[in-house]
Amino acid sequence: MPDLTHIDASGRVRMVDVGEKPPTRRTAVAEGSIRMKPETLDAVERGRVEKGEALAVARIAAIQGAKHTAWLIPLCHPVPIDAVDVDIVPVADPPGYRVTVRVSAEWRTGVEMEAMTGAGTALLALYDMCKAMDRGMEIGPVRLLEKRGGRSGTWQAADPEGVAGSAGAGPGPETAGGPAAGPGA
Repeated sequence: MPDLTHIDASGRVRMVDVGEKPPTRRTAVAEGSIRMKPETLDAVERGRVEKGEALAVARIAAIQGAKHTAWLIPLCHPVPIDAVDVDIVPVADPPGYRVTVRVSAEWRTGVEMEAMTGAGTALLALYDMCKAMDRGMEIGPVRLLEKRGGRSGTWQAADPEGVAGSAGAGPGPETAGGPAAGPGA
């Protein structure tokens, strides 16, 4: 396994050199949840949020978050993202939303951070849109469900059912590529 430390012998922080790695198809799926009062969920669903269309703003925030990950997370490489898909579904118990973000790119390093940043940014945008009605909303957890591509191949969360525990959440069962590999880029 390569040395992935980001601190050299003199104590300086550095980015991992990915320049010699060949570009390959990379995908990652992340999810997160936000819990809120039933009245808040109802207001979002009916389009009665004072600030505007909360779900549309959250979708745009997810895309922007994924695109700006390298600017927000100090040692992330800028990745030329090919696509960001955002799915936001209401959850009845506990009331709230589950956000799933899938990111893909043809590049030298993975897009796990972009997917998780996208999910987290969408959740924060939902909070911001609804905070006047419900300051007690809770965000989290945000987690990686799946990553594909690169030297380490495929990795999938042990319980891809999702943070909300709803059937059908997250990616489908493991397909080509054999058993899930450990985490990594």
